[in-house]
Amino acid sequence: MGYLWVKAFHIVFIAAWFAGLFYLPRIFVNLAMETNEAAQARLLLMANKLYKFMTLLAIPALVLGFVLVGVYNIGIGPGNGWLHAKILVVLLIVGYHHGCGRLLRKFEKKLNTKGHVFYRWFNEVPVILMVIAVVLVVVKPF
Repeated sequence: MGYLWVKAFHIVFIAAWFAGLFYLPRIFVNLAMETNEAAQARLLLMANKLYKFMTLLAIPALVLGFVLVGVYNIGIGPGNGWLHAKILVVLLIVGYHHGCGRLLRKFEKKLNTKGHVFYRWFNEVPVILMVIAVVLVVVKPF
């Protein structure tokens, strides 16, 4: 598969993964506010299915990103400090993804202690990380 194909599919999987990263915390907002057991069960089912699906999307997104670096040498060499910063951002995104899984397990065990306002702010984190990653890749500031 050529460089442009790898890059195209990397972008597609990133976009799909981020759709999940944007939506799952919105489900958490609703879970934090919901008092009806049946509605909570439905939201938990949705959240679990979404988390599993977005995890499946994250894997090729990450693999293709590493193919771009490791096989096609994107960002390798002098003047490519942006790549180090982007890898840090990617690690933060993976950590956020994992954190969503931990929060989901707390909801399942009825151990959630955070309110809907926390989850509304938590929902903004992937937006900020995505903006930083895109600026690093497109602008290459350092």
